[in-house]
Amino acid sequence: MPLAQWPLGLGVIGLSVVLSSMPAFLPTDAVRMAAGAFEGPVRADVIEVIDGDTFRAAAHIWLAQTVEVHVRIDGIDAPELHAKCTTERLKAEVARGWLERRIGNSEVRLIGVKNDKYGGRIRASVEDSNGDIAKAMLRQGLVRAYHGGRRAGWCNN
Repeated sequence: MPLAQWPLGLGVIGLSVVLSSMPAFLPTDAVRMAAGAFEGPVRADVIEVIDGDTFRAAAHIWLAQTVEVHVRIDGIDAPELHAKCTTERLKAEVARGWLERRIGNSEVRLIGVKNDKYGGRIRASVEDSNGDIAKAMLRQGLVRAYHGGRRAGWCNN
């Protein structure tokens, strides 16, 4: 039954009848939905740049529907702010500063949205009105290409 047709003022018994008439998802459907990807593009407003490859955004997922997400920029690895050496920490601050100036408080497009392997965030290619963010950061030498696997350290570079 479509939500618009639900009678108002349903008691517990009435609500259970409505819910029992709705199709149920099997656990395998829920797992498949959670593991899926979305090609996009999804329009998103950047709320906060966290580090050189991660930011928090309000993604506009449907008509008047927005969800707040942490986005890891796909295809790059930035130095870590909580680094083991001063060199990496300084490089991380430069990368974060560049990303903040480029996309901070602006609108971006998320393309090829997927679950991140660490959970709690998504990963996506990110574009603004000037183009692909990962490619721009790679050209500037702020980040390295990353396509999974073990990440190399930044302290000896």
